[in-house]
Amino acid sequence: MKYCSVCGGAVVLKIPEDDNRERFCCDSCGAIHYENPKVVVGTLPFFENKVLLCKRAIQPRLGLWTLPAGFYENGETLIQGALRETKEETNADVEAGELYGIFNIPQINQVYMIYLAKVGPNDFSVTSESSEIGLFDEKEIPWDILAFPWVNSSLKNFFADLKGGNFILRTEDIIRR
Repeated sequence: MKYCSVCGGAVVLKIPEDDNRERFCCDSCGAIHYENPKVVVGTLPFFENKVLLCKRAIQPRLGLWTLPAGFYENGETLIQGALRETKEETNADVEAGELYGIFNIPQINQVYMIYLAKVGPNDFSVTSESSEIGLFDEKEIPWDILAFPWVNSSLKNFFADLKGGNFILRTEDIIRR
């Protein structure tokens, strides 16, 4: 950030009075510009004992498999955002269920909110964001070519919960080393 969105003056990175973190501050008008984590919303769509996965047709992680998810937009609820992202990536109109996973990824300043969602056995198709889409049971999951750690964790939790018959909300910190 170079300029203040309030007055157009130059900003400097410093710790404001009574704060403990560096912020972009405007010396002209005194505005403090906070940069906060981005929220990503998505679903874990399933039909019976199978999960709907998308093969990414876009960067990052082009060609790897993921669950449908993307950035939360202004003016929508978390579920609306999750359903929108699912539709954009799979053409599926899913039935949203409960919040299932919250993933904190501090090194990229993102928080993921993933909902369970029911999908029909043929209610999906490829999109500009997904080159392939399919339903996979646990043994068919392409475990070695999943796009992101949160996807791996979500799938492992889902299949464990499916066996146990009880789906519980989990919160996890994903720390990349």
